[in-house]
Amino acid sequence: MTLNLHLYRVVTGALEALVPAVLRARAARGKEDAARLGERLGRASQARPDGPLVWLHGASVGESLSILPLVARLRTQRPDAAVLVTSGTVASAHLLAQRLPAGVIHQYLPVDTPRAAGRFLDHWRPDLAVFVESELWPNLLLQAKASGARLALVSAKLSDRSFARWRRRPVAAARLLGGFDLILAQDARAAERIAALGGTVTGEADLKFGADPLPADPAELERMRVWKGERPLVLAASTHPGEDELILDAVIGMDAKVWLVIVPRHPARGPAILDAAQTRGLRVCRRGDEAEDTADVLVADTLGELGLWYRLADLALVAGSLVPGIGGHNPLEPARLACPILAGPYVDNWLSAYRDLAAVDGLARVKDDDLAVCLDDLLADPQTRAGQAARAKALVDARDAEARAGLGRIVDLVP
Repeated sequence: MTLNLHLYRVVTGALEALVPAVLRARAARGKEDAARLGERLGRASQARPDGPLVWLHGASVGESLSILPLVARLRTQRPDAAVLVTSGTVASAHLLAQRLPAGVIHQYLPVDTPRAAGRFLDHWRPDLAVFVESELWPNLLLQAKASGARLALVSAKLSDRSFARWRRRPVAAARLLGGFDLILAQDARAAERIAALGGTVTGEADLKFGADPLPADPAELERMRVWKGERPLVLAASTHPGEDELILDAVIGMDAKVWLVIVPRHPARGPAILDAAQTRGLRVCRRGDEAEDTADVLVADTLGELGLWYRLADLALVAGSLVPGIGGHNPLEPARLACPILAGPYVDNWLSAYRDLAAVDGLARVKDDDLAVCLDDLLADPQTRAGQAARAKALVDARDAEARAGLGRIVDLVP
């Protein structure tokens, strides 16, 4: 062990007695889950299943979302292996509780002190530990390696600040990075930085990519194409309270006459959206009602049909992005289906994906423009929409292929 890593272990060990009080104070401010503080100290709240176990870690919401395709791949190709997912924030835990398949275990990541890391590893005994992006916790990594676990770092990247910090400790960086059996960088720049610190990068893969296109029932797709006819269809996908009103008001203010399909993030909100549309004098119905053909607004408060609507839409407003505090939703889903994308300014949960798409002019954003004007301008310019959709699909197809190859290499590490 290098001097820097030895000092880190000594200091974190000395501070360990203070950790419970710090965690309680954070819980009082809503920064920790008060009911699960034991997990942050390495005390498991669930039993370890028998057989091989794969541990996946993503720090916060964005990283946790990116883990989901790998979870699906492991469940398909290695159903014999248990999957443990850890994260470090309350928001990510709430999200994973909704999105993880049944049987996948979630725990909070323990604080990186020697005893907490030891308790966690002694209980879970992972055969493979996969860390996403830039999570380099020395005690956890070194103790996991010493226990015999294989280690992988995927979607690996280093911020300017992290890179500068590790460059001041090159021996420690090389020791930590050298413990990984597989490193897949997020992009070429990340690969260069990791290699400069002594890591062996064996490929590129960004775990935000790699999922399959959302499905749609072929017969229903054909029926709804007839229903749609020539009238442009604007999809508001995965809306939240406060967004439906903005979208409905925008449609009222548009010059173009459109079909508006609103898919709420939570289907139970369907009746409230119906009321909001009726209050504005719009002809509105719910999915499956006989009045579908005569309505201006269709509230699709059903589950599992986004793939249908992305295939039908002339333009998809990916919601969760029009009001602060949500962080946006996945723009890669419409991109895979060559559906033109519009999003608002609040996309922190998927910021890197939006940056990638913007870099190839693969989407439109609502900025200071009035939403109605923005929608009118896009619908009046089918060539721009088609070009953006084609560029977005090309980017996502290429990155999906990279990611799927990377996912396969990770699964191959499971004993």
